[in-house]
Amino acid sequence: MIRAALLLVLSATPLVAQSDTAAAARAAAAQLEAATVQLDRASGARDRIRALTDTVRAYEAGLSAMRDGLRDAAIRETEINDTLRSREDEVAQLLGVLQGIGRTSGPETLLHPAGPLGTARAGMLLSSVTPGLAMQAAELRDDLQEVRTLRQLQQEAVRTLQLGLAGVQQARTELSQALAARTELPLRFTEDPVRTAILISATETLEGFASGLSEITTDDSTSELPPIEARKGALPLPVNGQILRRAGEADAAGVERPGIVVTTLPRALVTTPSAATIRYRGPLLDYGLVTILEPQADLLFVLAGLDTVFGEIGEVLPAGAPVGLMGGTETETGDILSTIGERAGNTRTETLYIEVRQGDAPVDPLTWFSTDKG
Repeated sequence: MIRAALLLVLSATPLVAQSDTAAAARAAAAQLEAATVQLDRASGARDRIRALTDTVRAYEAGLSAMRDGLRDAAIRETEINDTLRSREDEVAQLLGVLQGIGRTSGPETLLHPAGPLGTARAGMLLSSVTPGLAMQAAELRDDLQEVRTLRQLQQEAVRTLQLGLAGVQQARTELSQALAARTELPLRFTEDPVRTAILISATETLEGFASGLSEITTDDSTSELPPIEARKGALPLPVNGQILRRAGEADAAGVERPGIVVTTLPRALVTTPSAATIRYRGPLLDYGLVTILEPQADLLFVLAGLDTVFGEIGEVLPAGAPVGLMGGTETETGDILSTIGERAGNTRTETLYIEVRQGDAPVDPLTWFSTDKG
């Protein structure tokens, strides 16, 4: 009887719309499905490297949105369940009132010991109470419906996540193969590996290495890259991520550096923010794998902390060309769906150090790059 009364009142309220968290997760699933279609089309694209680069970025955006959406959905479900548990007594009272109303027969509601006036007053009192009861029942129904929606969403997301993780891995593999087979890029100069090795062995600081680069390379071509001064402050970051430390901010060890640190997802793709020449790529000091790009004379973009680097020294890259991948291991589906893991941890486990040098001095990278995160 209690459940029947509850269902009667709840069914009288309209269905709730999807929660924002559920809508966000479904939108992320649509992004991943679109990226899968994009991967199929990339195989026949004229500029396959560009197509695969865009595909990897599409997968990264979709997977990031899916992680955030499912994390928020899991947190929201937990919050609702906690609220319902804390309101058990209130819900029981509500059900009791609804049950009492449901047992009251029609003729009895027309009689009152005080006569017709009392009956009228009782009717007015009941009519004023009923909307409040209906509102409480509607709120309860909305919460229960949202829990069902969130659970269904998480179940549906498992396959989408698995396909997305497999798809981005395939796209990265195909991109690496296409980059290895690339031969059409122009060369501004040819590296002298002996002089480069001597410079590295004699270098104690990034500043010293950057200054020495101009001395060990000589341009073999007169081709010039398009000027980028007009784009100063509007260049995209080389990787999808969030700023962890700004220029001059000390790290946990108290070390201050003139560049910024960007946190990224594992295996994130790193691209050149503008057309640029690869001045150096490889290990350097304690920075790990480093790529140094020269978009114009006396301007260097230093990207440090990569796990894989693409391209050859001296190559001239177009804007948005891949230069490397971050390290780490792609998050498994089970970890993504784990409420505890997602609430307590950070999925952006990798860090890219970005330094910009003009002339012989470092400048704040955010004077060149645009970002609304951090």
